[in-house]
Amino acid sequence: MTIDDAAVADLDPFGIYDAEAERLDRFFTGLSERERDRPSRAAGWSVRDVLAHLAGEELYNHACLDDELARLTDMLTQEGVSGLGGFNDWCVRERRALPYDEVLAEWRRKNAETRRRMRELGRNATLQTLAGPYPVGAQTFHYCSELATHADDVGAPVAAGEAGGRTEWRVKVALYVLAEQHAKAQVKPSAEQIWVYADGAEAQLSPPEFVEATVGRLPDDHPLDPRIRSALRCLA
Repeated sequence: MTIDDAAVADLDPFGIYDAEAERLDRFFTGLSERERDRPSRAAGWSVRDVLAHLAGEELYNHACLDDELARLTDMLTQEGVSGLGGFNDWCVRERRALPYDEVLAEWRRKNAETRRRMRELGRNATLQTLAGPYPVGAQTFHYCSELATHADDVGAPVAAGEAGGRTEWRVKVALYVLAEQHAKAQVKPSAEQIWVYADGAEAQLSPPEFVEATVGRLPDDHPLDPRIRSALRCLA
């Protein structure tokens, strides 16, 4: 696959980012203790843990904006944290003993700052990331996918009138990222189905199934060939 910036040119990453943040904010606000503690779709995490993860990963988002990734890396090393999985687990552990409303306020405040500063920079500006300098617009699309995935993990409602458009932008972003990562998968989307070929296996997926595959959320019992699963996973 070749990278096609035109594939996402008609999308507003900042508007999408705002919409997904607002969805999560509405959902997290006012949950009962029982609702906060129920399991999420993210393996091993409760709804409360997903919120803690989102609050914690703003450390990384702000370090990118402030060009302080070295300081963040040093701090995590001192904490004995290594790798993305280690960072995610640490973010959750650090907040499990904190009051829910305190963690919600932290995420709400820090994410609002991230969204404001990314919009102010503009999609064509460059941001420092652990992968090196990266376009702000493209990084924002990654953040959009992250919020949308976790919104689905916790069961945040999606109105019927926005479901189709939400799936459409997620398909476009996934196609862009697959191309950017030089994925082994060959992908040909149409209005109804998305054809995928990888390592001798091929399949037809609905757009929602394709999105779930790219974020690693297809059910274990889904019949998709493991070779295609592996080739499509690019946003999780």
